[in-house]
Amino acid sequence: MKFPRNIEASLPKGVADFLPEKAAKIGYIQEEILKVFELWGFRRIITPLLEFQDVMALAMGDDLKGKVFRFDDRQTGKLLVIPPDITPQIARIVATRMTGYPLPHRLYYRGRVLRHAELQSGRSREIFQAGVELIGLDAPEADAEMAAIAVEVLKSLGFDGFKIAIGQVEFFRGIMDSTDFSPTSRELLRGAIGKKDISALRALLENEPVADAVKEELLALPRLFGGPEVLAEAERRVTNDRSRKALDNIAQVLDVLEIYGVSNYLTIDLGEIRGLDYYTGVTLEGFVPGVGEPVCSGGRYDNLTAHYGFPAPATGFAFNIMALLTAVEKRPDVEAGKAGDFLIFNAKEDRRDALEVAKRLRKKGFTAARDIIRRAQCESLEYARKMNILHMIVIGAEGCADDHVYVVRVADKKGITVAKSDLYRKDFPSSFGPLQGD
Repeated sequence: MKFPRNIEASLPKGVADFLPEKAAKIGYIQEEILKVFELWGFRRIITPLLEFQDVMALAMGDDLKGKVFRFDDRQTGKLLVIPPDITPQIARIVATRMTGYPLPHRLYYRGRVLRHAELQSGRSREIFQAGVELIGLDAPEADAEMAAIAVEVLKSLGFDGFKIAIGQVEFFRGIMDSTDFSPTSRELLRGAIGKKDISALRALLENEPVADAVKEELLALPRLFGGPEVLAEAERRVTNDRSRKALDNIAQVLDVLEIYGVSNYLTIDLGEIRGLDYYTGVTLEGFVPGVGEPVCSGGRYDNLTAHYGFPAPATGFAFNIMALLTAVEKRPDVEAGKAGDFLIFNAKEDRRDALEVAKRLRKKGFTAARDIIRRAQCESLEYARKMNILHMIVIGAEGCADDHVYVVRVADKKGITVAKSDLYRKDFPSSFGPLQGD
């Protein structure tokens, strides 16, 4: 039977394969995130890959509804969807499956979702998420906890110079609802403010029959960005009670975050109105240097579980794993942290010693791969280098007694003869001095 030399195996646009090196970095990022989630007392929840469209539609805004992958269920004849976001699934589960649990719910998840994206946009349709949901608490401390967790995760991943931007959608709503804008005007104004386009905003407001004070409040929004002084500036500009209450809410959240000692990582952005139809209070977005999109986002969403018959206040946020990967790929320390420990090269005909050494090393927590292919020692050493394995153990090396092995450091090809009993020590190879020339 003849096989073609090359097979065209392209992927749909917006999805990707992740080879071992990149997959290891994704795994590293996820492990660090989930470790922090668990330290904060959150428990894992696993959501299904498929949902009924009519059930998910109850908790999805129009924006998400337009990005859903749909198909027919042959068993029921109903429409199924691959969820474009995990939070609506958790809202469904909490409202219908966890009513017997005491509040609050501290839940975390990791998973992948699919969203339709414009092909020319170049954006991925497959989104890797890891997030937390805190359901059942309507308190500034709950909102502060989300921001504090985000800071702790980014610090644990080794990032410097990152910022968590804190917003409050009620501040914008208070301004908009203090006067009469047409639905069309509201959408246009939202778009200009969201892009921080002051010129477009000013042009839109010129012909609006609203008070000059309201126009000034809206024109100030894109500039209400920075430190705590932003709250004082906003307080001076707004006149409606709803916006003032939003400012007071942010101030309370910032007070808690000061106790956490994370104030230096925070900025205030009152012009951030992302997810206006979804969020009901404080929002957050995380940014790291060198990445042009948020690495995490979320906020308060007090109305979501009510769509499934269980009203409960809630807040949460999620990390965008691919955005974090963009930043992590620039750091060689992450790849080094995922190096293999040992490749075992067997110079004997009998494989028993090699298998026993590998088994005992794994029991001690080391990674150990057997080089099963019969080839020259130098070729195995080159293989170890390409696979980012730190050491090669030679079983049956020339001049080695049966209870010894020869260990080669792959980086510089220097080696040492080691007693097997020493090899199984947890601090090997750091417990040994400089290796002799190979």
